[in-house]
Amino acid sequence: MPYAGLNLDGMVALVTGSGRGIGEALGVGLAQAGADVAVSDLPERMAEASGVQARIEDLGRRGATYPMDVRVIEEINIVIDRVVEEFGRLDILVNNAGIRRRQAAVEVTEGDWDAVISTNLKGTFFCSQAAARHMIPQGFGRIINIASQLAVVAGENRAAYCASKGGVASLTQVLALEWIQHGITVNAIGPGPTETPGLLAADSRSQEELDEDLAAHMPLGRRMRPEELTGAAVYLASPSAGATTGHLLIVDGGWTAR
Repeated sequence: MPYAGLNLDGMVALVTGSGRGIGEALGVGLAQAGADVAVSDLPERMAEASGVQARIEDLGRRGATYPMDVRVIEEINIVIDRVVEEFGRLDILVNNAGIRRRQAAVEVTEGDWDAVISTNLKGTFFCSQAAARHMIPQGFGRIINIASQLAVVAGENRAAYCASKGGVASLTQVLALEWIQHGITVNAIGPGPTETPGLLAADSRSQEELDEDLAAHMPLGRRMRPEELTGAAVYLASPSAGATTGHLLIVDGGWTAR
């Protein structure tokens, strides 16, 4: 018999940036654990997002798809209100939407900086704020922010990305302190390098350079798979994590253990 403490039956989740990659894996994983799941992504990724919705519904869970750019506060508020209206409640928010740009610090423009910070940090805050406005009255909520192992260690050519993810880790602690009195836990997951379309698109290194980097930093010896983050998300969303809040759960193949 499955351990009931990880059962998400009756819960409603929203996963941002869930048309592909880590967001897709987490959305499907939450559905496998029993949650109904709202999928959201940029308007140009609605075909991919609809495919994720189909996977969720194939598991016997309710799904829906919403276009949302987390840099636009009005869109955030509209989508989260719609999720609550159409599903009846919102129990779990996974702030997964994010971008990375691999650039030397002296080459980062204001536009590069703003794009990364607005998506990764600003988007995480305002999605959390909009969700909390519904979670506080119901006296329950689980907010899970996707940070990075680079929230706690540095990475060359990632100034904006590291700043954004370090900010996510700190923000997680602040919101955890403010909202625990309302039955809301706020935690973060810090993935190591994970094989996703976004990472591949942002990484212009040769295979030889990649192999050298992994050999130097990644005891696992390879990039992670998105599905290897599912257990962390299910735990943090579950009844078992009721006393876990303000925590950054690093899942990085041993990167930060070096």
